[in-house]
Amino acid sequence: MKNSVPVSKIMTKKLLTLTANDDLVTAEQLFKKHHIRHIPVVEGKVIKGMLSYTDLLRISFADAVDEHEEYVDTIVYNMFTIPQVMVNDVVSVNSETSIRDVARFLSKKEFHALPVVDNGKLVGIVTTTDLINYLLEYIEG
Repeated sequence: MKNSVPVSKIMTKKLLTLTANDDLVTAEQLFKKHHIRHIPVVEGKVIKGMLSYTDLLRISFADAVDEHEEYVDTIVYNMFTIPQVMVNDVVSVNSETSIRDVARFLSKKEFHALPVVDNGKLVGIVTTTDLINYLLEYIEG
């Protein structure tokens, strides 16, 4: 396995994002519709935070709603804003950071996604799933 393969080779480049003005109902719908677990919160191309599906579960009974249902109980969501629920102190990497370094970093932290930022602009996101898929591709040859 090459030690210096950049994370840009495995990161997701077509991003779904939220803004601080979006609501948590919209976030819930994006998580379920696209089967994702992390959404960067941006202002323009600049990352301001990261919202995870787990963040929503902490404040709601979202897991009590079937993932395939469109209906979301909005009562709890209307009590909070995205900036109140998202992680604000976001750690990021750049697109040239090696996959190995990203894997080492994520293996030691309690989160499972890193935004990829070049010159102050969000260009991608890399998740533990991306790393596992890369490893499987390598192993399976």
